[in-house]
Amino acid sequence: MSAKDDITKKLSEAFAPHSLDVIDESHLHEGHSGHRHGGETHFRVNIVSPAFAGKSRIERHRMINATLAAELAGQLHALAIKAHAPGEAGA
Repeated sequence: MSAKDDITKKLSEAFAPHSLDVIDESHLHEGHSGHRHGGETHFRVNIVSPAFAGKSRIERHRMINATLAAELAGQLHALAIKAHAPGEAGA
């Protein structure tokens, strides 16, 4: 399973999102810190889930980071997050 697939699976199971987009942006970071040949080091996550209702941006990021703790401790170098509850601007 690719890192993208693993991230998608874990976030889907944890948050039952209305929408989820996991984008591998590793190719944009060639030559930067944390980049490895073969990629799968830098990702962007756009997620809309009822689990984020009433939560601050920091709380949402912490929830996602906790869910992906193993990946962040391993091969995942950078994770950009946009997390919204349904009906919010940007969702």
